Amino acid sequence: MAEIYLDNSATTKIIPQAADAMAEAGSLVYGNPSSLHGKGLEAEKLLKGTREILAGNLSCTPEEIFFTSGGTESNNWAILGSLHRRRRRRGKHVITTKIEHPSVLKVCQYLEEEGYQVTYLGTDSTGIIDLEELKENLREDTVLVSVMYVNNETGAIQPVEEIGRFLKEARRDIVFHVDAVQAFGKIPLNPAKAGIDLLSLSAHKIHGPKGVGALFIRKGVAVDSLLRGGEQENGMRPGTENVPGIAAFGAAVKFIPKWLEESSRVYSLKEQLIKLLRKRVPEMVVNGSPDRAIPYIVNLSFPGIKGEVLVHYLEQYGIYVSTGSACHSRSGGSSHVLTALGLDKERLEGAIRVSFSYFNRPEEIEQAAGKIADAVIDLQSLR
Repeated sequence: MAEIYLDNSATTKIIPQAADAMAEAGSLVYGNPSSLHGKGLEAEKLLKGTREILAGNLSCTPEEIFFTSGGTESNNWAILGSLHRRRRRRGKHVITTKIEHPSVLKVCQYLEEEGYQVTYLGTDSTGIIDLEELKENLREDTVLVSVMYVNNETGAIQPVEEIGRFLKEARRDIVFHVDAVQAFGKIPLNPAKAGIDLLSLSAHKIHGPKGVGALFIRKGVAVDSLLRGGEQENGMRPGTENVPGIAAFGAAVKFIPKWLEESSRVYSLKEQLIKLLRKRVPEMVVNGSPDRAIPYIVNLSFPGIKGEVLVHYLEQYGIYVSTGSACHSRSGGSSHVLTALGLDKERLEGAIRVSFSYFNRPEEIEQAAGKIADAVIDLQSLR
């Protein structure tokens, strides 16, 4: 049986065009982009090209794009950098949600140790936050709101545009940060239109390489650097840029318009999987609402079995799914995202995440659904 990869929310397979761009940049355009000679200028041109590609995709200016090592650095920089710049100003209150990525939640826990007050918004059973709860928790000393666009475990899409519009009408001095790592390449993004000040991106979620990402910083929004060093990235992010990775990032971003056009086909794959599994495993539960989520992620619970056992069972047949976020999959314990949705213990323990890509095909989903059903029935018989 051929390999069937359905863990694309953890990471995606790099596309040939991105791999080629990375190899070419590494072997031919190897100069330091800060050098003044020809080799350096070649490298700088590659950075400029990717910056322009990203800006075109986000409908912003190239000067608002800053390269990072990935989503975690972008999230840390956005939150800590914006708060550090405002540390002597109005207040020390932050609003976020209970379902954020660890690179946001752990930063917020650190902030609490540093004297900040953090409000963690809950969600309904579909994984969507309540805008009214955010409004009720807004305070005079609120300086930052950080909300992820698409949840990495359920695919739930948060009302980011409504939040951005409300914040700009209520208080224009509040910084609005959005973790768009799982949204980028899956839904159209326009940070200016959505009232977003800071937007985090990562290349390896869109078939680019690991170790490279970006932070959109809206013009006029002051953010301190987390690092001290050279003048790279307009003095905002010192350290020699990852030119091969950035070149590959740009190569991958070029395909986003094509992938967005195909989102309905990916949605049909999700529907196909749910339908086939429900036929053979009627007790299966979809966590969250598939209608209020991107088509690329579905979270399923199989009561009576352990999700981790199911993941390893499927691996022997070359089918790759996960139990949740790869960033804390080895730490044990229940998913903080599914816990926030109010799932009982049995559903928490029996949950797996299936995440699709543009490259998955119906025949793969049919085979995977068959094996998942076989595995569940087999494991249930052993209880």
